[in-house]
Amino acid sequence: MFQQKKKMEDGVGLDCLGLNSGSVSIGYEKELPGVDIFVCTADPMIEPPTMVINTVLSVMAYDYPPEKLSVYLSDDGGSDLTFYALLEASRFSKQWLPFCKNFMVEPRSPDAYFSTTSLPLDPVEAKEWSSIKKLYDDMKNRIEMETKFGRISQDIRREHKGFLQWDSGSTRRDHKTILQILIDRRDPNAVDIGGQPLPTLVYLAREKRPQYPHNFKAGAMNALIRVSSKISDGQIILNVDCDMYSNNSQSVRDALCFLMDEEKSHEIAFVQYPQNFDNVTKNDIYSNSFWVVNEVEFRGMDGNGGPMYIGTGCFHKRDTLCGRKYRKEYKGEWKGRNDRKVEESASELEETSKILANCSYEENTQWGKEMGLMYGCPVEDVITGLSIQCRGWKSIYFNPDRKGFLGVAPTTLLQLLIQHKRWSEGHIQIFLSKYCSLIFGHGRITPGLQMGYCVYGLWAPNCFATLYYVVVPSLCLLKGISLFPMISSPWFLPFAYVIIAKYGYSLGEFMWSGGMLQGWWHDQRIWLFKRTTAYLFGFMDTILKLLGFGKSTFVVTAKVADEDVSKRFEQEIMEFGTSSPMFTIIATLALLNLFSLVGVVKRVVMGTPITVFEPLALQILLCGLMVIINLPVFKGLFFRKDKGRIPTSVTVKSIVLALLACSIPLY
Repeated sequence: MFQQKKKMEDGVGLDCLGLNSGSVSIGYEKELPGVDIFVCTADPMIEPPTMVINTVLSVMAYDYPPEKLSVYLSDDGGSDLTFYALLEASRFSKQWLPFCKNFMVEPRSPDAYFSTTSLPLDPVEAKEWSSIKKLYDDMKNRIEMETKFGRISQDIRREHKGFLQWDSGSTRRDHKTILQILIDRRDPNAVDIGGQPLPTLVYLAREKRPQYPHNFKAGAMNALIRVSSKISDGQIILNVDCDMYSNNSQSVRDALCFLMDEEKSHEIAFVQYPQNFDNVTKNDIYSNSFWVVNEVEFRGMDGNGGPMYIGTGCFHKRDTLCGRKYRKEYKGEWKGRNDRKVEESASELEETSKILANCSYEENTQWGKEMGLMYGCPVEDVITGLSIQCRGWKSIYFNPDRKGFLGVAPTTLLQLLIQHKRWSEGHIQIFLSKYCSLIFGHGRITPGLQMGYCVYGLWAPNCFATLYYVVVPSLCLLKGISLFPMISSPWFLPFAYVIIAKYGYSLGEFMWSGGMLQGWWHDQRIWLFKRTTAYLFGFMDTILKLLGFGKSTFVVTAKVADEDVSKRFEQEIMEFGTSSPMFTIIATLALLNLFSLVGVVKRVVMGTPITVFEPLALQILLCGLMVIINLPVFKGLFFRKDKGRIPTSVTVKSIVLALLACSIPLY
């Protein structure tokens, strides 16, 4: 299996288990398992319906038998705008899927495809290309028009019975289960323009009531698991975020090379693809590429039992996701389950399946505890993957040359910091709970994998070490207090070794992973910002929750930005623009180091001998580094005039706080 994996990562075509489309016999195609694909969205305002349906269409168009493919959209916003967009996508799929297969289209997200290709030279293909692009543009314009108005017109509502499920009393947080099978593969009329069957397509907005906890994305995923078991019951489950479109039509077949491997498949619970983005700038100003995570850390976990589950781009065996424990004699049942005949009609199936997504269904059950995704943690995916591995299963990390999934990275600094606050908060909650990998995983997973989870579990508390080195040496420099040995002292050598080794290794690791020098420098800056703000707030919120002064929240990262913000992002100009406590901390720390460095320069100008500063050399170096790395902050504070600058209120507060810190007496 390792050799198979290596070949696929090197981009070599592989007839793995006879699964590659060009070499599969018709007989073997019938043996392939059913695959249920879950796409999750939560808010049509920050996750636009056009983006959602591009992801849906990309996974519907997989190079896989369509009668064995079922796509479910979970709409936790309960929006008829999202339902309308999916309805439009179901109609457009009749033209889009045969176009993709006839012309071997990659990627199969219409928006991504048309934005990266031009009119083909071949006249036949050019005609098809122009025709399908016009159909897509027309559909996109209709959806965006309805989204802009914020409501669905009565003419459109009369087109489909599904709109009747929204009643006048429905709100985002208080509504009944809404379930609609838009394409039913058992329907003989569910075919594309070439007469080929279409994948099943289902819309689900699970019931929400104020008196019931809805458990965020984990609750949505568990509702999907239950509903899909009634409708299609695919043995394999793929889940993707609504902004993570499929970039490789072979991803299902590639994942099955591991999940159906004759020698090792009985050990494997899930195959995890890395999280990659298609809107990263040239020098990756916000460090969104995850070079080191994808190429070093996850590969290290892969060698110790498998990577963690990161909540998107992951292929699960349904049995293991639903709580099955590992047994050596386990063999996946690939035949029959998805091919069974269902006597109920689509409308009857909708009604009988709705109860599975009701709020009260999980009462006094093991859902969220031993079955499905785990509840009670902002990173429900990580704790779920850990619990699966602790039941004896292994996972596989697969990162092919052609990325399996591409998403939308944060385009502002605040979006990035909020995202990392949620991640660090979730990881530290796991570390401080009974699910800590050192305790829960003891004797169940390898020591290497236990430590691999701890790397992320200790993100948040590391903020204090960073804050110490950013604050204390600068304040002591201002007061003339030496903290480190003089350069001429032999005790300086250990400090020099640590500095050179740390930054040399960091740079080498980053460049080896595929990054560039400028990207590494941006990565160091974002590393500083995350540790002094996002991780600090994540740690504080976790402690407050443990003391009973707060509760878990789940903040969805915005996937849209206005034109000015997008333009500055493309120009790699750091975006501040809003008043946030995180920006106040960043600006205060930057000014504190600036004031300290200015104080040293002032003393030199006034005639203080240079030899006086020899004991302070390391502090001057550290303070100077902080000033250089914070240059975008100083531009945002004092020089920029655009809307992305640091707000005046933040500037004033930061200057006052920095001056107060400088006035603190140190003894």
